[in-house]
Amino acid sequence: MASIEEKIEDLVKTKIENIGYELYDVEYVKEGKNFFLRIFIDSPKGIDLNDCEKVNNEITDILDEKDYIKEQYFLEVSSPGIERVLRKDKHLEKNIGNLVGVKLFSKDNNGKKEYQAILEKFDKENIFLEGNIQIPRKNIAQIKVIYNW
Repeated sequence: MASIEEKIEDLVKTKIENIGYELYDVEYVKEGKNFFLRIFIDSPKGIDLNDCEKVNNEITDILDEKDYIKEQYFLEVSSPGIERVLRKDKHLEKNIGNLVGVKLFSKDNNGKKEYQAILEKFDKENIFLEGNIQIPRKNIAQIKVIYNW
């Protein structure tokens, strides 16, 4: 069975693309006592508040109609940001050659729990960073782009 995130992604993807944006990611999380449905959008020209409002207005009715989420939740539409989280293979693919930060669930054989290095490649089980670093994907808590300010 598909997760709520996958169902929402399937539901809103075409609508978002039809108005000129890329659906970057969908996240459904509980923070404290509140639930949040976060829709991350992207565009080659970047994302501003008007873009977020446009997408919000486009998808609100269909989300209410399908009613996949039974709990009360807050809908947030935003950009993934410059230092975006890389949750999917398509995100990793677009960022090969870029500096990434990797946080692990537990220390690895080198006694490290965090890495910052260039993403060289990935496969189903591992990511590979510059410096001959191989990290099992099952031990990765988060990967995000590191922007050199």
